[in-house]
Amino acid sequence: MEKDIQKTYFSAEDIQNIVSRLGKQISEDYKDKNLLLVSILKGSIVFMADLMRSITIPCRIDFMSVSSYGSGTKTSGVVKIQKDLDINLEGYDLLIVEDILDSGKTLSYVRKILEARNPASIRICTLFDKPERREADVYAHYSGAEVPDEFIVGYGLDYDEKYRNLPYIGVLKPEVYGE
Repeated sequence: MEKDIQKTYFSAEDIQNIVSRLGKQISEDYKDKNLLLVSILKGSIVFMADLMRSITIPCRIDFMSVSSYGSGTKTSGVVKIQKDLDINLEGYDLLIVEDILDSGKTLSYVRKILEARNPASIRICTLFDKPERREADVYAHYSGAEVPDEFIVGYGLDYDEKYRNLPYIGVLKPEVYGE
């Protein structure tokens, strides 16, 4: 896997500092709320696990699996729900936890579905934000770091279901994904 990485963008230590900062801010902002963290699988699972451990207030978790990429590098624009939430959302302050906010199409779709279920509030937390690729009117209330338009992998982010287990964020060599 290491040979496929062009450069390291964020070290494991950099990521832990980002996650700690986000966890502290979320803990402050939701201290009197009924917090439900909603992880968008599969990419956000590593981030979600570390983020929830850095949050110092009571919270619940649930998982949703959606797909819009297939095995490519760009969103298809077609969003499919593969696993829905198990919890009734009424009265919860939802925080959607995502690995990367790219075009925004998937999160825009997910947010609309969840809004219809009458939660008390909905906000988005993303580890990485790629605003120059945004195609939908969606933004993150909590963002770990802004990244340029390069194909990054590691710490849950993948290419064709590989590289998720890297403990850092690296830029994938273009020849690996065919560009």
